[in-house]
Amino acid sequence: MSDQDKTPVPTVALRGHGGDVPIPQLGYGVWQVPDDEVGPAVTAALDTGYRHIDTAKIYGNEAGVGAALGQSELAADDVFLTTKVWNKDQGYDETLRAFDDSEKRLGRPVDLYLVHWPVPAQDTYVDTFRALLKLRDDGRIRAAGVCNFEIEHLQRVKDELGEFPAINQIELHPYLQQEKLRTFHAANGIVTEAWSPLASGGDVLTDPVIGHIAQRLGKTPAQVILRWHLQIGNVVIPKSVTPSRIAENFDLFGFELTEDDLAAIVPLDRNHRTGPDPKKFG
Repeated sequence: MSDQDKTPVPTVALRGHGGDVPIPQLGYGVWQVPDDEVGPAVTAALDTGYRHIDTAKIYGNEAGVGAALGQSELAADDVFLTTKVWNKDQGYDETLRAFDDSEKRLGRPVDLYLVHWPVPAQDTYVDTFRALLKLRDDGRIRAAGVCNFEIEHLQRVKDELGEFPAINQIELHPYLQQEKLRTFHAANGIVTEAWSPLASGGDVLTDPVIGHIAQRLGKTPAQVILRWHLQIGNVVIPKSVTPSRIAENFDLFGFELTEDDLAAIVPLDRNHRTGPDPKKFG
């Protein structure tokens, strides 16, 4: 398939260096993909049409991601790259050093740098985000954001540093819809990004409500859930190392959920986390 034939992914505007920065709404995540296996997976994602790759220092695969991007015929500007600072590297000076190390492993510029967890007990997330703003204002990254921040953490960043993060990457799926946090995001210009968008492949994929919609549309439950994310405005980063699943997760643009479908998914929320509680983790 030629690049011209690939379906263009919609973008969402992030507050960034020198103005708004477009982030592709559908990205490819590489959590739990070993460094020696991540190259073929990233290559398959790029060949499918993904133009947004999400990694992190703690994933241990930045070098493999960077190598795959470097071997691609795509220009660096054509692929939006995200990485994250890990908990033990938090603090102003520590974060600046951690970013240098991540950039070296990746071997190319980083578009979006994120604070991976707030780790409230450590009480370093404000200084850590201060370092991200320094990187952004110096033009070393295009946008600065966070992951797993609750409202109280976001508000403290705003109160102490004068602005909210551009994006908050959180666990979000039909069983954990995060309505209160998403509403806060929308009111304050923060983009919502969903990790574990399929609830780590758990019961949500066999939920009868999702299954009924999927059957009617001739799509898989995973495609219905990912399409739901897109239609409610989330940036979403599904993960798979299987080329057929990578392609399936990208095939979201030839159908839409109806208003009735969206309404039917709302009651599925059960505040069910597959990952840690951000107020306690770390």
